[in-house]
Amino acid sequence: MKKALILAASSLLITLHTTAQPVTKELKEVLQLPVTREGGANGAAVAWHPVLKRYYTAIGGNVNFPLDVFDIMGKRVSDGTETTLFDIRGLWYNPKRKTLQMNGYNDFGWAEYKLNTKGIPVDTLLLHGGMNQPFEQSAGAFNPQENIVYFLNENGQLEKYDYNTAAYLETRDLYLGLTEDEDDGLSVNAEVIDNYNTTVVIFTRIKGAEIGVLNHVNLEIELYNLADGYITRILKLPEGAPVNSRLNFSYSNGIYWLFDKETRVWKGYK
Repeated sequence: MKKALILAASSLLITLHTTAQPVTKELKEVLQLPVTREGGANGAAVAWHPVLKRYYTAIGGNVNFPLDVFDIMGKRVSDGTETTLFDIRGLWYNPKRKTLQMNGYNDFGWAEYKLNTKGIPVDTLLLHGGMNQPFEQSAGAFNPQENIVYFLNENGQLEKYDYNTAAYLETRDLYLGLTEDEDDGLSVNAEVIDNYNTTVVIFTRIKGAEIGVLNHVNLEIELYNLADGYITRILKLPEGAPVNSRLNFSYSNGIYWLFDKETRVWKGYK
């Protein structure tokens, strides 16, 4: 009996340890969105407009850099002359206002696009002026359920800002690469942070895996539980996927996007 109890307890411990490990998935390339022309070296973001069924891609760095619009199959529907009109870093769809919105470089603030009847951006409306983000290159991710914009700061922590006022709310820890039972209580060191793209955080809406970051060293996208900040899923990118330590990473319509700076193509993985 005593031996049976020990075996049962050991089995339970193994089960608990197994269930605490992150779920791992291999991603595959599913779509490409090519930038039409030169101008700028870094991809800012890819956003999906669910009403118009359009992808919008933006190059960061200047108000005159390329913006392209594609249908759901990746066919370009813009004419190739469009510009961002705003120095974009983060770009998202707001379902309440049914508009595309963005945060910009440094103190550009937050704005939204005015679209023409063909769904092409023709002007911008400033929502909040000033630097409402952790640092100049921060790319925001919008949570429409909570009216929160998330940013990753240079320490690898999650910063929350109120969408309605652009006011800073709080900083939450992300335990980079760690499950709760692996956490030793020490702060994340600089060596670990160097493995990550610290300008971009994504919001997936996946329960228990809402927040995503790019580990450009391990060629992985890691998803974290918003409630406690621990890793729950590891999405492995294929060999040769274009990864960068800053910018050039986005998420929309259930697809993880990486910008290939050599070919100037947004590559989507799922």
